[in-house]
Amino acid sequence: MDTDIVIQQSEGKLLQEIIDNDGIEIFMKIEEKAVSGLQVENCVVSTGGSVIYSEKAMIALKQSGLIIYLHVPIEEIRRRLINVTTRGIVKKNGNNLEDVYEERVPLYMMYSDKTLDWSNEDVEHSVGELIELIQESQNDHSNGNYS
Repeated sequence: MDTDIVIQQSEGKLLQEIIDNDGIEIFMKIEEKAVSGLQVENCVVSTGGSVIYSEKAMIALKQSGLIIYLHVPIEEIRRRLINVTTRGIVKKNGNNLEDVYEERVPLYMMYSDKTLDWSNEDVEHSVGELIELIQESQNDHSNGNYS
């Protein structure tokens, strides 16, 4: 489940339209409500990067499952993003992509249960690593290990 799509469908607008027309604060409230209200089981939830600013949303995600931080170096993010201004990225006025990255990475590290290097060009390899990490976590959990 992609929470960005959930938000767009519920609001009837693209993320960038919400940010441009209603402001960052309203967008973040909408995002927090959408993520905190998820009722999913046995589901991979892909959130937008700004959800990390909501303690309420992060606690809700943590209570419902494993949080895996897919780490990508800033150079790779810069390469992958075509247009930051229309992408729907929550960033304060005057902040650039590097500022947002530096602000968020410590939060991602704080809330994540596991970290996975997601800079690999081979998507199949990366997805395979993700599946292995989830399976290991499920096995640890069923054996009484919660780390």
